Amino acid sequence: MLSKQDHRLIELLRRNARASVTELAKALDLSRSTVQNRINRLEASGVIRSYSVELGGEYALNRVEAHVSIKVQQKLTAKTNLELEQINRVVQLYAVSGEYDLIAIVQAPSLEELSAVLDEIGNLDGVDRTTSSVVLETKFRR
Repeated sequence: MLSKQDHRLIELLRRNARASVTELAKALDLSRSTVQNRINRLEASGVIRSYSVELGGEYALNRVEAHVSIKVQQKLTAKTNLELEQINRVVQLYAVSGEYDLIAIVQAPSLEELSAVLDEIGNLDGVDRTTSSVVLETKFRR
């Protein structure tokens, strides 16, 4: 069971995973050792699985992203999932309810490369159809 302080700590880490334990302790009004112990416990229990890099600046501005809804032949779902995992430009894959079975988040350095990845996804065995939405602007991300 997570405490209110654990939830606040997670929120602070989501905003800035590189914040020092000292900065976190100050923001939470806790001792440094208490915060470090909480982080260790959250990592050990799997609540915090990893830390990641959020791209920014010119690098992020020059990238394109699309959300790809994928309808899969049910008997080939596992195979299709494995094949999608092998495509480096597919950065996230979600199983969803509704008309489509999967939503893939695809990121590429150009529209041309994005188009090539979308073609690759559409040509996978087991993929019946896809619908893609290119992200025009990110309003916020947490």
